[in-house]
Amino acid sequence: MKKIQNLVEEEEATIDMTPMLDVVFIMLIFFIVTASFVKESGIDVNRPEAATAVKKDRANILVAISDKGEIWINKRRVDVRAVQANIERLKAENPQGTVVIQADRKATTEVLIKVMDASRAAGVYDVSIAAQE
Repeated sequence: MKKIQNLVEEEEATIDMTPMLDVVFIMLIFFIVTASFVKESGIDVNRPEAATAVKKDRANILVAISDKGEIWINKRRVDVRAVQANIERLKAENPQGTVVIQADRKATTEVLIKVMDASRAAGVYDVSIAAQE
């Protein structure tokens, strides 16, 4: 009788957690791969209104121009001479990326044109200007 009791104690039921951990890691990888991350330019811009504004789905490179003429890319202030290099770097990361310029309504046209020229010089010809609907 003691032998049977010892065998029962040795064969205690345990739960194997390995399959559950595998499923959890696979789900984590799935959510990381399919998640879409919101990109921000770095500052809030008071955009002008436009009656014909159309929402653009694939805006990957955001450039903001403040009312003081400051240029912001990826939450960093950028000099106008470095805009082309920054856009080239971002385009290398995402070749299908388009440039959306978020210009404040009080920003000068001169800065806007310089950013557009730098975008086109960087090889991105799909340049849009953000407006409110």
